[in-house]
Amino acid sequence: MNDALLLSMASALCFGLGMVTSRIGLRQLDARAGAAISIPSATLLFVATAPFTIEMSTFHLGAALIFAVVGLFYPALVTLLTFRSNEELGPTVTSAISGTAPLFAMLAAALLLGEHIPPQAAMAAMGVAAGVALLSWQPGSARVRFSARSLLWPVAGAIVRGVAQAGAKAGLLLWGNPFAASVIGYLVSSVAVTGSDRLRGSTRGKASRSGLLWFVLTGLINGSAMLLMYAALAIAPVSTVAPVIAAYPLVTALATALFLRGEILNARIIAGAVITVAAIAWLASGRMS
Repeated sequence: MNDALLLSMASALCFGLGMVTSRIGLRQLDARAGAAISIPSATLLFVATAPFTIEMSTFHLGAALIFAVVGLFYPALVTLLTFRSNEELGPTVTSAISGTAPLFAMLAAALLLGEHIPPQAAMAAMGVAAGVALLSWQPGSARVRFSARSLLWPVAGAIVRGVAQAGAKAGLLLWGNPFAASVIGYLVSSVAVTGSDRLRGSTRGKASRSGLLWFVLTGLINGSAMLLMYAALAIAPVSTVAPVIAAYPLVTALATALFLRGEILNARIIAGAVITVAAIAWLASGRMS
């Protein structure tokens, strides 16, 4: 279980850094165009390493189909929803609402997989959600033109992210190869986001070379995060993995403060960080006992 927690924390680190790099890239391209660069970039890397990481003698058709269905939604749809929410509401509200994903993940795991959710895991997930909300929220920074429609983007993203984690776990129970899950999922996602970008077109002009590189970097970072998440799900229940990964806004806030100077480490951020870390530490203590 220690390995699962370490893999989950590494995944959260990557997801948090990916939010920062995508924020920079979104200054030049819209959500669909950015996703059409970032996801295929990671896909190329996964395909190139597939001959060395996937043993076809263990191939399971049912698992492959599950990974493909999950790929339609995660990372494809989740990336589009997250980027769009980042555009309309900003990273503050997007990160705060995204912190509710483990609640949906554990509910889906209980309903779809029959997974038992320990009370400690459920309380830890709520602690992470509360800490992330406090960490991400900045009084007075919210746009006045909030609407129910705008909030649908991050809420939908949190729901899809949570359900997709349970779906991926179902596939990994049949074929416990996180590389296979990543390759198949990303191939399907690449087709989805590229097709979406070509059909509707982006709303901003052609990106500069630096803009393209930022989204390529985002793709590689998020791809690593997905692989680490699948590796954790292959050896641990959703109730262990989901709350830890949901702490990625903590990494985003710290990275923004260090590299973009967009955050000031005030009492609110410190309190949010303490609550988030304490919730994860409590979850870890229960899993390792």
